[in-house]
Amino acid sequence: MRRGALTALLLGLGPALAGESRPNPALPTVDYANTRFSGLDQITPRNVGRMKVAWTFSTGVLRGHEGAPLVVGHIMYVHTPFPNIVYALDLDQDGKILWRYAPRQEAGVVAVMCCDTVHRGLAYEGGRIFLQLAGTRVVALDAETGRELWSVQNGDPARGETNTAAVLPVRDKVIVGLSGGEYGARCHVTAYDQATGRRLWRAFATGPDAEMLVDPETTTELGRPIGRDSSLKSWEGEQWKTGGACAWGWFSYDPELNLVYYGTGNPSTWNPAQRPGDNRWAMAIVARDAETGVARWVYQMTPHDQWDYDGVNEMILTEQEVGGRKRRLLTHFDRNGFGYTLDRETGELLVAEKFDPSVNWAKRIDLARGSPTYGRPVVDERYAPGTAGEDETVTGICPGALGAKNQQPAAYSPRTGLFYVPTNHMCMDYEPFRVTYTPGQPYVGATLTLHPPPDTDRTGAFIAWDNLSGRIRWSIPEPFSVWSGALATAGGVVFYGTLEGYLKAVDAETGRELYRFKTPSGIVGNVTTYMHGGRQYVAVLSGIGGWAGIGLAAGLTDPAEGSGAVGGYAALSQYTAAGGQLTVFALPER
Repeated sequence: MRRGALTALLLGLGPALAGESRPNPALPTVDYANTRFSGLDQITPRNVGRMKVAWTFSTGVLRGHEGAPLVVGHIMYVHTPFPNIVYALDLDQDGKILWRYAPRQEAGVVAVMCCDTVHRGLAYEGGRIFLQLAGTRVVALDAETGRELWSVQNGDPARGETNTAAVLPVRDKVIVGLSGGEYGARCHVTAYDQATGRRLWRAFATGPDAEMLVDPETTTELGRPIGRDSSLKSWEGEQWKTGGACAWGWFSYDPELNLVYYGTGNPSTWNPAQRPGDNRWAMAIVARDAETGVARWVYQMTPHDQWDYDGVNEMILTEQEVGGRKRRLLTHFDRNGFGYTLDRETGELLVAEKFDPSVNWAKRIDLARGSPTYGRPVVDERYAPGTAGEDETVTGICPGALGAKNQQPAAYSPRTGLFYVPTNHMCMDYEPFRVTYTPGQPYVGATLTLHPPPDTDRTGAFIAWDNLSGRIRWSIPEPFSVWSGALATAGGVVFYGTLEGYLKAVDAETGRELYRFKTPSGIVGNVTTYMHGGRQYVAVLSGIGGWAGIGLAAGLTDPAEGSGAVGGYAALSQYTAAGGQLTVFALPER
């Protein structure tokens, strides 16, 4: 068996996707479709309660550990937050270190990283490990030795450009994004050659059509051509040059359509009074041709974003029956609190419903086809900062800028037809103020305070969502935001982690809790599973951090300080502490 095919088998991915002449790469999202579903079924609702810790590994870094370990054959690759160390661990020897990659990065990069020094994972294809460092250097490593094969600089930290996201290898390319919206970066998505690091195409999110790689006649939004200068006309003057719209989240890919899907972030600044207009194409879902980079379609979820509702959360690709026929769908849970279902081939909007009942910034999304406001949110002006001018505090906005869901990825099970979504249940008070752009300096323009909705002191939930009806099937309340990514399995078990540090397993059909284990630190990483030596293992990184836990991760005197661009919960310090550990679980050997 070829090594690539073995990798696919171990990860539960099955054979190569249609249209591919080689097996799937190993990805932190499990598959190209971002389903985070594993075909492994050794662990079931009947036996998951017997899981035990098999072995552990300390990463040696005490900041937020987002992302997940990557398994290729008998090797597990583990990454850390800044300084972005990579370890290759031998699964045949309980995690013996085969090699480590410790890149040199300027310490000053940390000062311009928005919301902790997190990193969301590695990708593997063709004998290479790919990652983008915090300082935006894109790197290819030899998977056997850890030797650096090539590297290329993708952005400029001196201008506030950094990176926290995983990359996506697609055929002969590796697709990468950028962070920096809070520094007025003008962000882009770039494709590099996997073998050499040569830049193949680059598409900006704002600006002239040629630089955005859009065609005014063939690139569409909701079935209509976007028209010439669609972005330029939606910004005042040259504000698009500091417009943000960064792609710091997840990428997905349909190999038959050869389209890459991702979301763009908030426009800069957070002060909406300083940037009148729709601010295209911030806060948008984008479908791009992987070969040329040209956008097939776009959809802007939150025009003139007044709340810092980044649109970067994952796009989950499924094939489901709608109206009696199979359709290629894309499901997206946005920070703005709406769950969207679209036709991923055409960009047609099919469903847009609230997945958090506290959402109040918009009453609904207009789904009336033919309406001049089709696809736009019906905003409740009582919760719209900047409407009455600057320096006015708007209170009780739900969700808060943390989002009803942030970057923590949901999972989809084709066995149940349900999506399993880690959510935040937070509101905010928001005060915009005027700010001046200076390269490399914060360009935020608002202060905010996060707090629970008035009806509860619980600030998180783990839900099962029906993407066709736009309804919650079941919900598990949690005391804190659920910042861990979900994992669904063919065994009928769904896994997720909590900020207090629990790994939890629940029944995929009912949500009934089946197992919990408290790891040494809060879990903001994503659960993964793999087979080795005939046994199914479950692995997760623990290490409190990310926006929700940076108060603890950064060692602030008061963990509740900085609830704007960083956030924090004072009470969380009573449940967990900083850490950086991989914990691997398995059923007892027979």
